[in-house]
Amino acid sequence: MASDSRPILISFSGIDGSGKSTQIERLHSRLLQRQLRVVRLAFWDNVVVLPRFRSKITHRVLGGEQGVGEPGKPIRRNDKNARGWYLILARSPFFLLDVLSLRRVVRQAARGNPDVIIFDRYIYDQIAHIPDNLAGRLARRWLLRLAPTPDIAYLLDADPEIATARKPEYPIEFVRKYRDDYFGLCALADEIVIIAPGSIETVEAQILSEFEKHFSPSQINSSSLSNPRPQRVSA
Repeated sequence: MASDSRPILISFSGIDGSGKSTQIERLHSRLLQRQLRVVRLAFWDNVVVLPRFRSKITHRVLGGEQGVGEPGKPIRRNDKNARGWYLILARSPFFLLDVLSLRRVVRQAARGNPDVIIFDRYIYDQIAHIPDNLAGRLARRWLLRLAPTPDIAYLLDADPEIATARKPEYPIEFVRKYRDDYFGLCALADEIVIIAPGSIETVEAQILSEFEKHFSPSQINSSSLSNPRPQRVSA
């Protein structure tokens, strides 16, 4: 457990194709090896308010293809890459509702007394879409103040071209801009830790190193991070 007897809150963010799902699964397995109780949550599935309604309206208004792009099977989505001022205005109330929902979800997850709560994406992935102007920066700061602050907010960096090849869904120009938008959040959120691109094993090592800073040596050590156990606490 964390030293203050509350769950360690962890989030993973990054552009599509940065390897979040792979690294979440690996970290989860490592934590289970320590017999830690882990709750895994997905921001879109467990937090976002009216996700089906929003997805349906977005598709109806903006068009674009649906599904998940794969190497050799690209699709052309048209949702978060559409950033007209009127779309930002329409989305803004939902960003606030999502933050309020996030507060509730984190409280509920903590009631089960887990050791660690892991989020696949977080409010950062919403806030990154807010324009980087005076009004936008004020909105970002306000939403960040309202949202529960993770102990570790992993930002998995990735080369836009490589990430787009893994998950071909958006124009490369948007992916580059989206990556820059994430970096812009670092000035507002000290808890964000940028994980440099690399092999799966190299990235995993960076993630574990950062995680272990939140445990005393008596609670966790690198030599014990092996041989995963088949157990899981989820929500």
